[in-house]
Amino acid sequence: MNQSCDIAVKVENRPFVELVPVKLPAPSLGDNTADLDRLTRTLSQSGFSPVRLAPGRMDEVVRKIRALGLSFRTVLGYAATHWEILDVVEASGDRPLFGFAVDLGSTTLVLRLIDILRRKIVEETAVKNPQVKWGEDILSRILFARSREGLGELRACLIEACSKAMEKMMKDCGVAARSVHALCCAGNTAMSHFFWGLDPSNICREPYIPAANTFPTVHASELGFDFLPASLLYLFPNVGAYVGGDIVSGVVAADLNRSEQTRMLIDVGTNAEVVVGNRQWLLACAGAAGPALEGGVVERGMQAVSGAIDRVRIDRQTGEPDFGVVGSAKAAGICGSGLIELVAEMFSSKILTIQGKFTELPCSRFRDTPDGRAYALALSSQTVDGQEILVSEIDIGVFLKSKAAMYTILSVICRKVGLNFADLEKIYIAGAFGNHIDPEMAVRIGMIPDLPLDTYHGVGNSSLSGASMLLCDRTLLTEVETVRNMITYVELNVNVELINEFRGAQFIPHTDPRLFPSVQSP
Repeated sequence: MNQSCDIAVKVENRPFVELVPVKLPAPSLGDNTADLDRLTRTLSQSGFSPVRLAPGRMDEVVRKIRALGLSFRTVLGYAATHWEILDVVEASGDRPLFGFAVDLGSTTLVLRLIDILRRKIVEETAVKNPQVKWGEDILSRILFARSREGLGELRACLIEACSKAMEKMMKDCGVAARSVHALCCAGNTAMSHFFWGLDPSNICREPYIPAANTFPTVHASELGFDFLPASLLYLFPNVGAYVGGDIVSGVVAADLNRSEQTRMLIDVGTNAEVVVGNRQWLLACAGAAGPALEGGVVERGMQAVSGAIDRVRIDRQTGEPDFGVVGSAKAAGICGSGLIELVAEMFSSKILTIQGKFTELPCSRFRDTPDGRAYALALSSQTVDGQEILVSEIDIGVFLKSKAAMYTILSVICRKVGLNFADLEKIYIAGAFGNHIDPEMAVRIGMIPDLPLDTYHGVGNSSLSGASMLLCDRTLLTEVETVRNMITYVELNVNVELINEFRGAQFIPHTDPRLFPSVQSP
């Protein structure tokens, strides 16, 4: 999709890549300094030091310096400890610098092509992570990657998928490979290991130790992106086995680490990961609520992409639904936000009881199926395949367990630090789910706390946003490291209190009505 929106700069407009004008003094018998030494000396005088150049690029750069008559511009990439000479180009003319921000999602890879100096998003695309053929869940992939061959296959298909998406985006936008100078990537800990080619097997067994949490800034070609000869690659650091670089990136994007007030970030993906805190402290935890909240528990469940039902309203008198579909006239399935609204509306329409069971009220949308009673959300004439989209009591029961898990996670992490929900100034909801969720509906079913609705803010793909911001503001590298060191992971131990709270949260909205005073029980 084509976009033309600015990327926010949190600290300073100091991009990850700089285009520096250089006019070298002509060599002479009185100044016989070597060409490359003359270049690094001149750059140092302009404030760029230390400067390095990859050994394999030395001859190419020297020839360009001479061909351009000692007057040119140097493309410099920031590698945290030094500046890297990426290219030497003509002294004048429009020379945009491009970079890719990449969210290494377990299910979906999202890539964004950015004009770095103009802070513009040129193009964005999402492709399916090809690793899913070895397992929808990360654990299956980790087990497959225990052998060198398995890890090699997982890494190769990941790099290939990213490369093909990048090359297509560049071709569609008329961007030359030599104009791309930075890749900024973020993923969870396991995906970071797959991407870098590291053994992830110890992540999933006690004491849950990653092979590495931090990664050096390298040339993209060193990791297999051979079509980008003049590009650096940065991968966000992980905190540990359960808190990855995607969460670190999201915290920076949402400003939790800069806030005087206590805020919360909920990132809904394959798992639901939660961070709470402010500029003084940050706590994180994770739970398995994500798949359900992305629509993954119903037969026709899908992510919030074209064809997904993402909005539902039900006539209180007739029980007939009206729904909205993402980017399509007909429905292919239902996503997490659509499922939330369906359950909330069925409850308010007296179609569902507080236990999530269908009532005996007459409704033309009820169907008898081998799995019991079901509600026909979309008729055959309204779907792309001519089959009704049905949601059964079993589907609803599984979904309510997931929404209960979400509420329990939020409740427990707040209680761990002695907070009430009312102490939270803002709650950010990230992921595609966050773009579509209606907080009023989520409160109605008891998935999120009953707070003023302006407390909630959908922030989209916060992992991708943080990576995009870093391309345009290298000073965020310091904040990234600060956030990584600040976050403390909280283990949600299974205990009687937790189990009891989870049980109560499986009802709509909850067994304790005092927790949801704004919800009117029909």
